[in-house]
Amino acid sequence: MLVPKRVKHRKVMRGRTKGMAYRGSQLTLGDYGLQAVEPGMITNVQIEAARIALTRYMKRGGKVWIKIFPDQPFTAKPAETRMGSGKGAPERWVAKVRPGRIMFEITGVEEETAKEALRLAGSKLPVKTKFLKREEAGGESE
Repeated sequence: MLVPKRVKHRKVMRGRTKGMAYRGSQLTLGDYGLQAVEPGMITNVQIEAARIALTRYMKRGGKVWIKIFPDQPFTAKPAETRMGSGKGAPERWVAKVRPGRIMFEITGVEEETAKEALRLAGSKLPVKTKFLKREEAGGESE
């Protein structure tokens, strides 16, 4: 599972996920991609479940890139605990995703296989997603 080796702060504030993603919003490595349409926090377990669904459908053919990394700790207080007494303990790791962010890229398979594999992977994630091809994602050709 994806977890950082070291972090500067053990607990961080949640913050906000407003605006569009301006970094990581173009296909760079693969021919097909899975793009987030809405903002959200994706846990390391959900990323791993999506990766397994993707590679299982592709029958371990082609190449997969995971373009997001869960680098933010998510804290939670134990169940049935009274209010107060500080912030809870770090429970899981999340990756903050903005609309437009490409989360997975694949290459080496035909389009129909890629579309279905990325659909299955997107169903494991808590945000709405969209399938991208290199032609429609790239900039204007001159």
